[in-house]
Amino acid sequence: MIKILSNSEKSLWQQYVEKTPAATFFHQVEWQEVIERAFGHKTYYLYAWQQGQITGILPLVHIKSPLFGNALVSNAFCVYGGIVAGNADAVLALDQEACRLGEELGVDHVEFRNRERTNPDRPYKEGMYVTFRKDLDPDVNKNLAAIPRKQRAVVRKGIKAGLVSVIDNDADRLFEAYSESVRNLGTPVFPKKYFKILKEVFKEQCEVISIEHEGKLIASVMNFYFRDEVLPYYGGGTAEARKLYANDFMYWEVMRRAVEKGVKIFDYGRSKIGTGSYRFKKHWGFEEAPLFYEFELVKADSMPDINPLNPKYRFFIAAWKRLPLGMSQMIGPLLAKDLG
Repeated sequence: MIKILSNSEKSLWQQYVEKTPAATFFHQVEWQEVIERAFGHKTYYLYAWQQGQITGILPLVHIKSPLFGNALVSNAFCVYGGIVAGNADAVLALDQEACRLGEELGVDHVEFRNRERTNPDRPYKEGMYVTFRKDLDPDVNKNLAAIPRKQRAVVRKGIKAGLVSVIDNDADRLFEAYSESVRNLGTPVFPKKYFKILKEVFKEQCEVISIEHEGKLIASVMNFYFRDEVLPYYGGGTAEARKLYANDFMYWEVMRRAVEKGVKIFDYGRSKIGTGSYRFKKHWGFEEAPLFYEFELVKADSMPDINPLNPKYRFFIAAWKRLPLGMSQMIGPLLAKDLG
């Protein structure tokens, strides 16, 4: 039996996530509150109920946008998602219900953000998305030595420049650095309240590390902790970041601090092949692994292509880069809320 999550079952959902190895940080039930409060999207958190217990989950978000289409996404604003279930019957039932719901809502497509290929009959964005993950050594110095020589030298330059990392108790400085960074990339920024809600809802699982030089903010990153993993998720730097090697230093500090907490896996997250983010992560010596974002086409004839490498967005991106920062911070959230 497939049900839609209500408040009374949220603790059962979270217990299932915590005990199921295939579940990720992005399957946690708190994402429902974050997405609904920050963006106002309707969510459908489906779960399989068999013999008095949850045997599978599928978090779905309905994003209906006049600019970017109409979709059910698992899980929106997240790099991982898709069905997590303990048996084939639950997998099939959740999949069928997601497709039925997509038909009912009249969406263009249903998107399953999987780390493994689950349905070979569905199209997926082959050769587009990869993720970078690496086991960490409990010895901090061994992790530094494991970074390829040229990249390690850049990290040391950041150290020699006098950069320091600090833990922020809120997301104010993160938003300052992140919004400037994404504006420079030609990308609309999420609303500031989104980052505040993430910090509020996930509590100790969400940590902001900011990089300072002589007391001035240079860069900042929001990190997620789940089980024995750390995932630096939203990060960016100010105009001074590049010349001070702040981004390189920042991610080293995330790694160093994570090791000191006993974290065993560093998840660098998703990147599009061919982008600056992809090249940056490759320099750290991480092995890439493909991501399988599968699409059930409902009303659409083909998969969506909403990404900065699409030539039709070239002029928009160029224009956005020229916007004053304050204006991009005002207008950006109106667009970004539908770019889940």
